[in-house]
Amino acid sequence: MHSALRDRLWAARNQLALAFGFLTILPVPQVDYQPGALGRAGRWFPLVGLVIGILLSIAHWGLSHLFPPLLVASLTVTLWAALTGGLHLDGLADCCDGLLAATSRERRLEIMRDPRTGAFAVIGLVLFLGLKVAALAAVPAALPVLLLAPTWARYLLLWVARQPLARPNGLGADFAAGLTRQTLQWAMLLPLLLLALFPSLYSLTAFVLSASSAFFLIRIIHTRLGGMTGDVYGLLVEMSELIVLLTFAARFVPPVG
Repeated sequence: MHSALRDRLWAARNQLALAFGFLTILPVPQVDYQPGALGRAGRWFPLVGLVIGILLSIAHWGLSHLFPPLLVASLTVTLWAALTGGLHLDGLADCCDGLLAATSRERRLEIMRDPRTGAFAVIGLVLFLGLKVAALAAVPAALPVLLLAPTWARYLLLWVARQPLARPNGLGADFAAGLTRQTLQWAMLLPLLLLALFPSLYSLTAFVLSASSAFFLIRIIHTRLGGMTGDVYGLLVEMSELIVLLTFAARFVPPVG
């Protein structure tokens, strides 16, 4: 029995290291990669998002004592990108180049595999990062949104990764192969806990809007690409985080006066 428990703890440790090593630049122990291991580590993706959110919240709090709100938001978003190594922004850029091209599915997939950056990618990144900075600067209280956005986005990533793929191989296919319904159920616990800790119309609306947007993104991707890719996963994470930020920046109740 002790041996079985030790094996489970060791497997959880390896999954945690793999999840943090893949999604962030934080130093973690090296683990031997096995087929499907990244998908099995998906249960820890929301926890990775929460750790990112905690680090961003600490940085935002410290910076807010030194700089005005717009500069604080700019520096926080810069740290946000740095902590992930630009992983999801790279997917966003590739999707802008591929999805917006007026060409065939096959050609779009080729464009997205091309390491060169096109005009659509540059425009998309500039507009997206500008929106992210402006939304964060407009949020009245940064703590809830900085914890919820990265956590919820990385849960939605697991849900989207269960959809049919555009390519039968590659990292995206290996990731999807390791995902199970049990993994999604386990991963859902942390977002639900955060929703309970920060109960508000904003939190609930942010979750609903980002999930609905993910659904519409899936439909668009199936039409234009024929299935999911690793770049699409990056696009989804960035889009979901932005939607959460925009929701908390919105004014559901008009200001008095």
